[in-house]
Amino acid sequence: MVKFRSFLTATVAGVAALTGAAQAQTAQPNAAFVNAPVMNRIPDAQKPASHCGIFETCASTKIGTGKGDIMIRLSGVGVLPQDRDSKITGSIGGSSINGVLNGAHTSTTNQAMPELTVEYFITDNLSVDLIATSTRHEVSATGGSLLGNSKLDLGSAWVLPPTLTVAWHFRPHKRFNPYVGVGATAMWFHNIHAANNGITNKLNAGFTGGPAVNVGFDYQLVGNWFFNADVKQMFVRMHAWAESGDANENVKLRAHESLDPTVVSAGIAYRF
Repeated sequence: MVKFRSFLTATVAGVAALTGAAQAQTAQPNAAFVNAPVMNRIPDAQKPASHCGIFETCASTKIGTGKGDIMIRLSGVGVLPQDRDSKITGSIGGSSINGVLNGAHTSTTNQAMPELTVEYFITDNLSVDLIATSTRHEVSATGGSLLGNSKLDLGSAWVLPPTLTVAWHFRPHKRFNPYVGVGATAMWFHNIHAANNGITNKLNAGFTGGPAVNVGFDYQLVGNWFFNADVKQMFVRMHAWAESGDANENVKLRAHESLDPTVVSAGIAYRF
């Protein structure tokens, strides 16, 4: 009995010794792993942010427009002259023909062209923009006892109407942002060509300008891309001269007309 107890005691002691050794061996590598220096670990704050594509709306994308933004816009524009308050006077060989021209008026054709606009936001609500385009228009005359219902083709001209507008935006930092504006426009006429109508062979037009008002909206599509729609009403007069240049007849016509074009545009803008 005594021998059996001694054997049992020795066996338990041996097992305990073996278990303690195994635990010590297991703990030592774990301790070494925990205490080992970590190489090339990048702090979370320094990890690079995920890339946001040019056609993506990401968490970092600013919604709407605000102070300091620059918008570059490419639009299709329609220029629709209203031809209000038109009057034609003239002479043949120095003799007035105003009587037979009474009631005659000019008309100008509509035109569509691309338009480039640059806009800068001075504050969240206030911006200033400049449009640049050039359109070609045909000019004709009709009416009065001389012309009646017949149309006299006077010629064509290209018009460069840079317009500077200050606009108030009602909903800054929103996807849909309507605005109204007021500004001024100037008109240069270039590449003027007289029509071969058998009466006049020279055509010229003077520089003119006037106030302008507009209304429109921007809508953020995706990322920094916006859709824009805009309507401008300009108030300008045109002064044009047509003459024959023939010393024998020397026909001279002078036209005064309130063009007052309505300018309608729609296009895509990118915000910087």
